[in-house]
Amino acid sequence: MFSYCADPETLNGLAWLSCYLTTGKHMAFYVSFGTVLLLLAITAPVALAFGFGGAIAARSRILPLRWFGRGYIAIVRGVPDIAFFLFFVIALDQGFEWLRHQLKCPDWEDPIRQGNDFVVCTAAKLPLGNAPQWVHETYGFSLAVLTFAIVFGAFAANVLFGAMRAVPRAQLETAEAYGMSPRQTFWRILVPQMWVYALPGLSNLWMVLIKATPLLFLLGVEDIVFWARELGGAKTPRFTDYPHGDWRMWYFLVLLIFYLAFTRVSELVLDRIMARLTRGQATLGGTQGAAP
Repeated sequence: MFSYCADPETLNGLAWLSCYLTTGKHMAFYVSFGTVLLLLAITAPVALAFGFGGAIAARSRILPLRWFGRGYIAIVRGVPDIAFFLFFVIALDQGFEWLRHQLKCPDWEDPIRQGNDFVVCTAAKLPLGNAPQWVHETYGFSLAVLTFAIVFGAFAANVLFGAMRAVPRAQLETAEAYGMSPRQTFWRILVPQMWVYALPGLSNLWMVLIKATPLLFLLGVEDIVFWARELGGAKTPRFTDYPHGDWRMWYFLVLLIFYLAFTRVSELVLDRIMARLTRGQATLGGTQGAAP
């Protein structure tokens, strides 16, 4: 912070604004944009891995595995996202603590479920009560990432399952005629060709994932929505050195611009990826030329 910011009451105009925008809370607000980008960078590949596994399970010849894959897709797609987001965070947290409780406190005699309370031994708590603050924040963020991955993995599984079925059967039969095993046919023919059919659906899913990041606020993570509400609300001199009225509109306008810019950049990148994947392939729109 600038040295002249030590006495905010003497400031006015741009000097006041520059000091206001460089407070500790505003620095946390700026860092929270990185939190959103980090969530997307981690969640996207993890959700895609969940989706790929779910799609493979859904088309498996093993009946229980096929039921599991299709059940995973149907259940997650059929329940409102927010219900799963709120459920998984609690369920995963208690599940991890229960496993640690069984390992670390085998002599515990009291019931874990005590009315509405979930009680485990101190050593099983996640994170431990004496853990530093960054550990608590990292743990909460990790639960959020896992929750996002499970939910959006089901949607990705449905997209990939449809893409696998869209690959022309003649391609697979040709591979079999050349003596390829089912495993070779899957990895060398089906998987490489399915992406051109999957990308439109995955592109839409990526956009939905971007728009879902404000749900971090509901999961207890201090994201950009949390700080926009915190900083934009009316402040009085009793609680801050920089009193102001209700400025939430301006903070949420910043979020609007951020999301619009980010989705536009995503569209450009996805268009280039699509052009790359369809280069030299015959599609409904005709044979594609070289990627630009």
